[in-house]
Amino acid sequence: MTILIFVVSLLGAMAIGMPVAMALVVSGLALMFHMGMTDPQIIVQNMWDGANSFPLLAVPFFMLAGEFMNAGGITRRIIHMAMAWVGHLRGGLGFVAIGAAVVMASLSGSAVADTAALAAVLLPMMRQAGYDPYRSGGLIAAGGIIAPVIPPSIGMILYGVAAQVSISKLFLAGIVPGILMGTSLLVTWMYVARKDKIEVAPKPPLKERLRLTLDSFWGLMLPVIIIGGLKGGFFTPTEAAVVAAMYALIIGLFVNRELKFGQLYGLLLNAAKTTSVVMFLVAAASVSAWLIAAANMPAQMVALLEPIMDNQMLLILVLMVLVLIVGSALDFAPTILILTPVLVPVLKQAGIDPVYFGVLFIMNNAIGLITPPVGTVLNVVCGVGNMRMGKLMKGIWPFLLAETVVLFLLVLFPELVMAPMRWMSQ
Repeated sequence: MTILIFVVSLLGAMAIGMPVAMALVVSGLALMFHMGMTDPQIIVQNMWDGANSFPLLAVPFFMLAGEFMNAGGITRRIIHMAMAWVGHLRGGLGFVAIGAAVVMASLSGSAVADTAALAAVLLPMMRQAGYDPYRSGGLIAAGGIIAPVIPPSIGMILYGVAAQVSISKLFLAGIVPGILMGTSLLVTWMYVARKDKIEVAPKPPLKERLRLTLDSFWGLMLPVIIIGGLKGGFFTPTEAAVVAAMYALIIGLFVNRELKFGQLYGLLLNAAKTTSVVMFLVAAASVSAWLIAAANMPAQMVALLEPIMDNQMLLILVLMVLVLIVGSALDFAPTILILTPVLVPVLKQAGIDPVYFGVLFIMNNAIGLITPPVGTVLNVVCGVGNMRMGKLMKGIWPFLLAETVVLFLLVLFPELVMAPMRWMSQ
């Protein structure tokens, strides 16, 4: 009954057009009244405690780092470098999109920001070269969702805080799955683009390719600094976010010299606006999380899943299907914040490593960003490329299928996630 009240109140509030954060508060109030609690301090105290978290400071700083990288020319240089090395191959601009998506994912951690940057630069080039625009848009959207999986990942920060799991371990565990997602796109693009009659771009001379690589050197060093610092124990994920923001600021101002002091206010404001949306969601979800625990909903979920609790792989498969369905209807951050407090106790009861599940969970939610009806990343590509959603879905389905296959391969072979994480944690 408690689960039904929570779900009905949450979906009902969203159905009448209420923002997700407010719908979470409403569902919390519904649980309060059901349990006979009427103290408004529960709402205020839990919203404050939910947002008052040191690890969550990483969110605004990674957002800020992304703003500085785009404005400071780091993103553009990475795309040009990828163009120089693989742009001359058949289907070369698709390879550029995949390579740039993987590199940019290791810089910002935001699927929406990466997709917008890639679509703005590459979609016009791919159209002009004669590529199918909807297939190209689908590839760029599928590449953009690698960002929440490869560190630094804002989604992993949210999951780590909500599940009380090591964010550093989540970051390290996400590296190989993110690379596998990129590899799956590479193989799929080679297959679907093999019959395209696209004129191949001329191959730049080696000197020019080396020059463009050197030009993007400072941007490529950022993931090395972040991963090296985390693995070496030099800083925490929160401190890594500060390092990333300061590094991107210094490179943009004094090395690339494309970022001007007059732009800083606008960039800070953009990062603050985006962060405020995420943090209000976190605060509202904290109310629901506290009341979910108070109502003993995890125990009810365990009771529902009791028949399959002894079979870890089957349990994970069932949970992945559940997350895939919910992630198609809800946006990325709300899905993480709503489901984590319900599912993590189930995982612990079944003996499943929450770090391993966290990587699958984040990847699954990332795939939800390119599935209708919500499909935030799809909407970004439609907006930037002036495309129709229906036709874009026809272009994206091979890449969506490829990334879903990778997800279920990780379910079948957990060591693909855990073995690299253990090795890098040594």
